[in-house]
Amino acid sequence: MEDAWLSKAKRLQAIASTGLHFTKDAYDRERFLEVGAIANAMLAELGNVPLARIEGLVSDFAQGYATPKVDVRGAVIRGDRVLLVQERSDARWTLPGGFADIGLSAGRNVEKEIDEEAGLRVKAERLYAVRHKAKQPYEPDARDFYKLFFLCEALNESEPAPGAETLAAAFFPLPALPDLSVGRTVRSDIEAAFAARANAALPVLFD
Repeated sequence: MEDAWLSKAKRLQAIASTGLHFTKDAYDRERFLEVGAIANAMLAELGNVPLARIEGLVSDFAQGYATPKVDVRGAVIRGDRVLLVQERSDARWTLPGGFADIGLSAGRNVEKEIDEEAGLRVKAERLYAVRHKAKQPYEPDARDFYKLFFLCEALNESEPAPGAETLAAAFFPLPALPDLSVGRTVRSDIEAAFAARANAALPVLFD
């Protein structure tokens, strides 16, 4: 679970963003700009990163009502092994997935991500978890996310292959998982996939 001050700074940033989008009053605009600047400075200090990086992460600032971003992840299980991809950005492993693209359903998004990152054509079969990133043991993030996890079935027996954003793609048994990219996937996400695969009656996990 993320730090309480990080949660407060993100909430202030969201209030400033939404306020700037809707306000018609020049004085209120000045106040929301100041609140946004303070929130960004807090986030930069909490994350020990340059202020410009924080500002760059929020490309939709003041562009509408501030809402969480959506991240989709897919679990493809063969026997006792799960498909993971190695990210170029940190050389660690994760369930394939990423930001949801506008114009595609959540299921179609995760199918596309698995094809692009692991070279496998799959069918998203069912949702098994919806996680609020801030409530789970992921690495801290200046942005707010809902993470949607799907069980997926490969449409053939092809072997995985890395894509443009990945260094490698392979199947791993649960007892021998590689070093995980914990900003994207934590062990409990993978354990939940195996549990959902073993018991279709399990309800969807959510925060």
